[in-house]
Amino acid sequence: MFIIGKFFKRIFDIFSSFLAIVLLLPIWLIIPIAIKCDSKGPVFFKQERRTKNGRVFKMLKFRSMVVNAEQTGAGLFNYKDDPRVTKVGRFLRNTSIDELPQLFNIFKGDMSVIGPRPCVKYELGDFDTLNKRYKKRFEMKAGLTGLAQVKGRNDISWDEKVNYDNQYIDNFKKHGIFTDIRILWLSVIKVFKKENIYENKSDENLDDIEASKLAEEEIIRLAHLPDSDADEESGSDEGEKKL
Repeated sequence: MFIIGKFFKRIFDIFSSFLAIVLLLPIWLIIPIAIKCDSKGPVFFKQERRTKNGRVFKMLKFRSMVVNAEQTGAGLFNYKDDPRVTKVGRFLRNTSIDELPQLFNIFKGDMSVIGPRPCVKYELGDFDTLNKRYKKRFEMKAGLTGLAQVKGRNDISWDEKVNYDNQYIDNFKKHGIFTDIRILWLSVIKVFKKENIYENKSDENLDDIEASKLAEEEIIRLAHLPDSDADEESGSDEGEKKL
């Protein structure tokens, strides 16, 4: 089932991404003009991310922040009212249009329509020393959307996202492409509701920089816990959950 499922998954990725790229021609023409008129810098934002087996690739997005935003303020984290987000960028993020260039990543084969969201190359620390639970999420290609996104997107912690990513992998091995179809439908609903776009701080009294530093340290700590401790903290022995 798993091998057959992966075959149909790739066929679906190629067909759906190509069709979407063609149908969204107006987007490829209008959005770049809006971005260039709004702020200085390139139209596309390219970032090194990890996909299946930890392989690094350059993921595409429409630029929604000022140039070099990753090296300033909250870094990789995006909290509400982030001053680094441009006017056009706020619209792009609220509608998830900023993610559409990843259709080219999908067509190329770096990503899939459904799968664990690709983490930034250094976001989890050293990839080779990740514990088994965090490494499991890299058994499948990174996705444009996934189970973690329909369950909470940025409203849940990284550790919870890992649990959902691993649950997705287990479900796909059992049910194949039907798992993807259901998640895709739920993702469309999520986009229209515009829910959980921004990340939450562990302590609202912290400023963006302090909150992001604390969150980054906690993510790396959990990702490198010994396997027995990682399982205990995650409660991963709860068994398979329903979508």
